[in-house]
Amino acid sequence: MPHTIVIFGASGDLTSRKLVPALYELHRKGRLPEGVRIVGFSRTPFTHERWRANLAESTAEHLGQPLDESSWESFAQSLFYQPGDIEQAGDFVTLGETLDKIEAGSETTRIYYLSTAPRFYESAIARLGAAGLAHPSCERCRVVIEKPFGTDQATARRLNEKVHEVFREPQVYRIDHYLGKETVSNVLVLRFANTIFEPVWNRNYVEHVQITAAEEMTIGHRAGYYDSAGALRDMFQNHLLQLLTLTAMETPARFEADAVRDEKVKVLRAIRPMAAKDVAALTLRGQYRGYRDEPGVAPDSQAATFGVVRLSIDNWRWQGVPFYLRSGKAMSCRTTQVVIQFRQPPHMMFDAGPQNARDANRLVLQIQPAEGIQLHFQTKVPDAGMKLRLTELDFNFRRAFAGEMPEAYQRLLLDVLQGDASLFARADEVELAWGIVDPIQQGWESGLPELAQYDPGGWGPSTSSEWMRNRRHQWFDTCPVLH
Repeated sequence: MPHTIVIFGASGDLTSRKLVPALYELHRKGRLPEGVRIVGFSRTPFTHERWRANLAESTAEHLGQPLDESSWESFAQSLFYQPGDIEQAGDFVTLGETLDKIEAGSETTRIYYLSTAPRFYESAIARLGAAGLAHPSCERCRVVIEKPFGTDQATARRLNEKVHEVFREPQVYRIDHYLGKETVSNVLVLRFANTIFEPVWNRNYVEHVQITAAEEMTIGHRAGYYDSAGALRDMFQNHLLQLLTLTAMETPARFEADAVRDEKVKVLRAIRPMAAKDVAALTLRGQYRGYRDEPGVAPDSQAATFGVVRLSIDNWRWQGVPFYLRSGKAMSCRTTQVVIQFRQPPHMMFDAGPQNARDANRLVLQIQPAEGIQLHFQTKVPDAGMKLRLTELDFNFRRAFAGEMPEAYQRLLLDVLQGDASLFARADEVELAWGIVDPIQQGWESGLPELAQYDPGGWGPSTSSEWMRNRRHQWFDTCPVLH
């Protein structure tokens, strides 16, 4: 069946940097379904030809290589443009007329992609409904909504209500590009396609879990968004909690959207609510030196650019196992990783054996940029008596598989076209995640815990390492080796 993808905010950065390059790559690889049309909608007065020419330049730039001329020419024939303003109801009527002409009466699945500022989400959805371009009984209508989906639980719930006035939940795809990364999907494969891990994936063998998303870059020119969002809204509510659910979830009965998302929701429901009095003890927040000098940042800003949150999952599998979520800007390196820290052996017969938890077995899932898996275990050092050393088995995607890792949006856009919502957040999932983050955000806004300063280029405030040592744990502060 033919598909039409309508991109609202088509002249914006996301469209030129991510969406169109991903769709072009799918076309070049022969993976884009036949009959896909892409219609841009924004206020910039482009013609079809001008939009195509602009996208040819930006796509080549963002892919970092010249376009295959024949592939681009055939792809460009599917690109169309309709000038319009989301705030003008009449422009949606005109859009509908344009879509009818392009589709020429064929039965077509329409996908509306909201690549706009979040403040326009409600307006765009309401006007799609008012113009008759979408409605809950439409079997061939879908909507893709970028993060952030709300700014707290109340706004997320309101947005869900507005979305459901026009679209049924199975028609809604809340996108988080982290979930499109190959290594995120590989967390599920590692756990559920290998029998060796399941027996030890629980409180009996796992001491704690670390989930880190570190970035070398400062906020740069993102102050307009970041100074009001901060680390919790930017990274914890979506990316880190998504990685936590994939790490902690039970085995779904089958790999399909609702079965997978049901298990993720169970994890979120099992996370122990954090009372206001616990925020100071179970979280840390920091701000890199120089943040307040960034363009657009208030001179007395209290926005956190670094955060740590300790969560507990009150279920049979994970009772008593702390999950440490950590994220920061201006860090030592760019890395996203999940660290499964196993317990020490109950009895160590070797005098030169592991002396602390850091020397115990460890499984490291590198999400980016050195996508892969490392298993750390003890071995004997040759010709050194019974001296032991922590060694690693290392699997690297780029070494094991030829070619470049596909960009996350390729996977996610293809899933939308195929109607597979497995890697997209459901309404209850989003609201539960906000319910976990909201009490922490409120505590931070009240000044607890104290905002610690840290120098760019490290691993956050010095208090972070001390905080972990007080819990007899240690951060896995190791930058990935890029091959």
